[in-house]
Amino acid sequence: MEPSPAPTARPPWASPVTVSSQHRWRKGLPWLIAMAIIALLAFGLWPKPIEVEIGEVAVAPLAVSILEEGKTRVRHRYEVAAPTSGTLERIAWRPGDVVKAGETVLFRLRPSTASMLDPRARRQAEASLAQQVEAQKRQAQLVETARLALVRAQAERDRLAQEKVAGIVSATERDAIEADAAIKAAELRAQEFGQNIAQFEVDQARLALELPKADDSDATLAILSPIDGVVLRVMQESETIVSPGTIILEVGNPADLEIEAEILSRDAMAITPGSSALIEQWGGEPALKAQVRRIEPTAFTKVSALGVEEQRVLVLLDLVSPPQQAQALGDRYRVEARIQTWSSEKALTVPASALFRMGNEWKTFVVRDGKAHLTRVEVGHSDGKKSEVIDGLQAGDQVILHPPDAVTDESRVSTR
Repeated sequence: MEPSPAPTARPPWASPVTVSSQHRWRKGLPWLIAMAIIALLAFGLWPKPIEVEIGEVAVAPLAVSILEEGKTRVRHRYEVAAPTSGTLERIAWRPGDVVKAGETVLFRLRPSTASMLDPRARRQAEASLAQQVEAQKRQAQLVETARLALVRAQAERDRLAQEKVAGIVSATERDAIEADAAIKAAELRAQEFGQNIAQFEVDQARLALELPKADDSDATLAILSPIDGVVLRVMQESETIVSPGTIILEVGNPADLEIEAEILSRDAMAITPGSSALIEQWGGEPALKAQVRRIEPTAFTKVSALGVEEQRVLVLLDLVSPPQQAQALGDRYRVEARIQTWSSEKALTVPASALFRMGNEWKTFVVRDGKAHLTRVEVGHSDGKKSEVIDGLQAGDQVILHPPDAVTDESRVSTR
């Protein structure tokens, strides 16, 4: 059998063999699928921007204050006591009843004994009377001094109102001058109350020299009110036998109120007499303006609700021009005192929620070009919501509020 002939070589002038387009597509399809899967994986694994809340650094007023509970109290209260032993007649007064100085009979007392004073006791009573007379004269001088101070403060206030020096005197100084006039008026009223009390002491001392005689067993002592005001408390209501010095009732003027706040001793170091304050949660709106009059020099120990011993200081505040609705405040009413310790009209501030501690330094995240940049900040005063920026930030910078743990330096972020 003859072998088959070898395939004839293809001549060079023949047309090239073409591969069908369907064959090429089937050959490249796996590569396309692989590239698509890689692209999808890269897109899924690519880090997405973290959604954050943005705040802004701005120049704004900033005031730092101390907020503490306080209570109202009548500035001058007077406890009226029995001048001698005897039988106290039943008292019909109730707390809140109005009394007049030198006119209203607070209570009547029938002396149990009417023994005459011996020479030594009489000399003591005369010396006590002389002492009370001198105290009355001194109180009269204090009233005159307070009146002159009030006249001067009112003149300064009226001059400020007439000259219209709005561009020369700041609003803070104007408020201080008006508040000073109001405080001087309150001090004058207080000294006048003291003068009434001094007169009452003189009358009491004279009464000791004018006790009923031994044969006048039916004599009754009528004790008059020392001041204009109301009855605050009645300690002895029913008829009973009392000894000298027994407190019968308490009177005072509820229109002359002050605020006492128990401040932590470390916070009281930042408070000075004359500091402005606001009285909040008093039962009405708006907050009442007040001014610190005195920081008592002695602290006392108080146990907190958590059982921690704290050293606290009494800070006394005077109300400045209280509105008509504030006259409903009475003695021992609960209020909240917000005492200002520092303020600035143009402070560079940053939201306090944007700051966090890292070691011994304050840090924040500043957003630039869609990325978070960890920045060191030097912080000054803070009111709990905003903090004063001393160094590290500029006005207009955007910072991240409540930065989540996922945010690090150079992280990509987007605004929520």
